[in-house]
Amino acid sequence: MPSKTLMAAEIDEASEAVARQLAANRNAIATLAAKLRARDPAVVVTIARGSSDHAALYLKYLIEIGLGLPCASVGPSIGSVYRRPFRLEGAVAITISQSGRSPDIVAMQQAAKEAGALTIALVNDTTSPVANDADECLPLHAGPERAVAATKSMIASLVAGASLVAAWSEDAALASALEAVPALLAGPDAVVPAEALAFIVAQRQALVLGRGATFGIAAEAALKLKETCALHAEAFSAAEVLHGPAALIEPGFPVLAFMPQDAAREAMEATLHRLAELGARCLTYDTKAAPGVIEVAAAAHPLVTPIAMIHAFYRLAEAAARARGRDPDRPPHLSKVTRTT
Repeated sequence: MPSKTLMAAEIDEASEAVARQLAANRNAIATLAAKLRARDPAVVVTIARGSSDHAALYLKYLIEIGLGLPCASVGPSIGSVYRRPFRLEGAVAITISQSGRSPDIVAMQQAAKEAGALTIALVNDTTSPVANDADECLPLHAGPERAVAATKSMIASLVAGASLVAAWSEDAALASALEAVPALLAGPDAVVPAEALAFIVAQRQALVLGRGATFGIAAEAALKLKETCALHAEAFSAAEVLHGPAALIEPGFPVLAFMPQDAAREAMEATLHRLAELGARCLTYDTKAAPGVIEVAAAAHPLVTPIAMIHAFYRLAEAAARARGRDPDRPPHLSKVTRTT
């Protein structure tokens, strides 16, 4: 294994990728936002799989919190396998994809367009079918990504979605906080806390929790633990974990949590306290230093801090994979582009 993995290099490149995107897309996003305000859709749907679907889950909360619009992920198989026509007249459909080439994603975007939705693609490969077929395309500008585990393209997807919401909702505070993301992510080769690394390396399973804007981040972290570390991790909203998953808790059971920085914080703190009472051992990403906390820098807007959290987590996942004797660039049985039909 090389001294520095591709995954580690691409984590370091995320800051520059975001800076490129913010500069290149500024005018296009302003124009698209005005178009969306004029359209005034009643609903937004998202089309994505894998890490991109986790970016879509983050986007869902930003749209619902910032715009008061219902936003839901639609199953790409409805377009590619079932070929069931949708009723999306006047709606907006947002596709998120790194490659823009998975057949089911292409088919579902086409189906949404035929159903009357305005289709918007957040995509890294601007020569792809998804980019070419969408009504509007916002390039991610992440650059080539060679590691199988998506990192900088995922962060670019989060920023692109948040930038669109900021412009659409005319939220100056959110837009300003996003402009500061490159500086927030800067600093290559940040030190991974030794205690956190030992915690992850020792596990065979874990629950990963978030709520609101950090729920999509938790889902992404669980996926990365599976694909890079071969650790069976499952993500849940903190609002749901006590409904059934808590039955798994026994003394020392590992829980990885991403603390929201907004109105959802108090309820999630209560949930983690209850899980600790049941015997769980919690490791939490938060902006406040405390035992069992991986501290991250707070963004100027609470809905932007989750981006810093997942960036910091990627470093932990990469280090844990190497410590477990695995190559995070080439997980077994996986490829960079998954061509799901």
